[in-house]
Amino acid sequence: MENSEHCSSTLRLILGDQLNASHSWFREKNSHCIYLIAELKQETGYVRHHVQKVCAFFLAMQAFAAALEKAGHRVIYLTLDDTADCTSLPQLLDRVIAEQAIGSFEFQRPDEYRLLEQLRHYAADLDLPSREVDTEHFLLPFDELAKEFKADTAHRMEAFYRRMRKRHDILLENGEPVGGQWNFDKENRESLKPEALEQLPEPLLFANDASQVLERLERHQVKTFGSAQPQLIWPVSRSQALDLLSYFCEHLLPNFGRFQDAMTRQKQQRWSLYHSRLSFALNAKMLHPLQVIRQAIAAREANPQRINLAQLEGFVRQILGWREFVRGIYWANMPGYESRNALTADRKLPAYFWNGDTQMRCMQESLGQSLEYAYAHHIQRLMVIGNFCLIAGIDPDAVDNWYLGVYVDAIQWVELPNTRGMSQFADGGLLASKAYAGSGQYISRMSDYCKECHYRVSQKTGPRSCPFNSLYWDFMLRHRERFELNPRVAMLYRNWDRQSEESRAAILDQAKKYLSRLESL
Repeated sequence: MENSEHCSSTLRLILGDQLNASHSWFREKNSHCIYLIAELKQETGYVRHHVQKVCAFFLAMQAFAAALEKAGHRVIYLTLDDTADCTSLPQLLDRVIAEQAIGSFEFQRPDEYRLLEQLRHYAADLDLPSREVDTEHFLLPFDELAKEFKADTAHRMEAFYRRMRKRHDILLENGEPVGGQWNFDKENRESLKPEALEQLPEPLLFANDASQVLERLERHQVKTFGSAQPQLIWPVSRSQALDLLSYFCEHLLPNFGRFQDAMTRQKQQRWSLYHSRLSFALNAKMLHPLQVIRQAIAAREANPQRINLAQLEGFVRQILGWREFVRGIYWANMPGYESRNALTADRKLPAYFWNGDTQMRCMQESLGQSLEYAYAHHIQRLMVIGNFCLIAGIDPDAVDNWYLGVYVDAIQWVELPNTRGMSQFADGGLLASKAYAGSGQYISRMSDYCKECHYRVSQKTGPRSCPFNSLYWDFMLRHRERFELNPRVAMLYRNWDRQSEESRAAILDQAKKYLSRLESL
C-alpha cells in the first residue's frame, strides 16, 4: 500500500471476537489505515446475552483499541453512545466511510455465518475496493474445512483429532502418540473426594471496572440477564489472558484431567475447579490455540512428576481436537444447521433457566453458577443442563438461544454444534454417535449435588423421585426406533425389557406427571 500524502485511507473493521494482536495487519504502522472497533446494538440484540458477556466483550474491545493506538495505529473506537443511531453494521460502515473519506474497505472473515453473509453482501455492493482476509487464528485453515468436513455427513472427533495431532506434531514421538495411546479419557473421570476438595485452588479472578459499560447498557436499554458485577472477573486484555494461562499451567493443569468431569457444591469460592476458563480469551482471539497448547506442554516438560500425560492430553484434546472439530461441523452444515430438530422437541424452556429457582439441586447449582458467573464447565453444560433439556424434549431453538446468550465464551460457531449437535442430538447424529441422555445416577456419581436434593436419586417413581430417572426412560422409549440399533445403547433397552410391565408403566406414568409440570420441578 502506498504511503504518499495523497493516498486515500483504508478502513479495516475489527469485530469483537477478532482481538488478535499477532495478526499480520498490525506488523506495519500506516497513517492511511484506520481500524474501526465498535459497540453496536446489532450485536447486543440478536439474542439476549448475559450482562457479563456483553461487558467482557466491550471491555476487551476497548483494551484492544487502546493497545493498537499505543502501538501507533490509527483507531476509531465507538461506544453505544456513538452508534445509537445505527441499526446495523452496514449502516455504521456507510457512515464511517463517508466521514473519513475512505478509499477501500477490508475485513477479517467473521466466524459466524450471519456476520460473514452480512459483510460479504455489504462488500459486494460497495462502490469501493474491498478485501476479505483470514483471522489467522485457527489450526485448520478455513479453505481446508470443506476437505475435512462434508455437509449432512456424520463425523467423529477422535479421527479428526489424531490427524490434527500429526499435522501439528503435537505429543508425538516418531509419528506415534507419546505414551503409546492417543486418548487418556478413561483415566480422567474421577469425582472429587473430601481430601481432593480441600486441595482445590481458588480461581484467578480479575477486577476490571465495568461500571461505565453497565451504565451504557442501561442508558441504551440493552436487554440482558444474569448477575452484573461492576468488577468484571474475566480477562479483557492479552496480558490478563496470559496471566490466566500461566496460572492454569502452574496450579490447575496437574489435576485438570483427573477431575475435568467432576462437579461439586461444597467449595463455592472455588467454583471453576481445575478448569482453565481460557475459552473467552481464546474465542475472542486474545490467545492463539497453539500458544496455549505449547505452554501447557512446556509446563509438563518442566515438571513431569507433577503433571502426568493424562492431564495434558485431556487439555490438548479440548483445544486441538474438540474446538477445531465443532468449527468444522458448523461451517460444513451452515446455513440450516441452526434449524435442525431431528427429535422434534417442542417444549418451552422453563422459567428457572432465567432465575435458577428449581428444587432439582443439580440444575439449581449449574443454572445458578451460569447466571452468577456466565460460566459452567462442559459437564455441567452437557450432562446436567443439556441432559435435562434433551430428556424433557425442550425446543432446541430455545435451548440454543439460552446457551448462546448465557456463557461468556459463547459465539455461534462453537455454541451451535455443542448444543444442537452434542447436547440435544437435534442434528440427528452428525456430530455425536449417541444422544447424551443420562439418569440421575450419572450426576450422583460425578458430583455431590444429589446429597441435599429435594428429590431422591435412588427413586424412579414417587413424588420425590429424581426427575432425571423417569424422564430418561421416557426419552429413551420415545425414541426407541432411532436408538435401539446403536450398539452403545442397545443393552439399555434389553435391561428395560426385563423389568415387569407394572414397573415400566409406573416409570412412564411418573415421567408424564413431571412433564406436565416442568415449570414447578
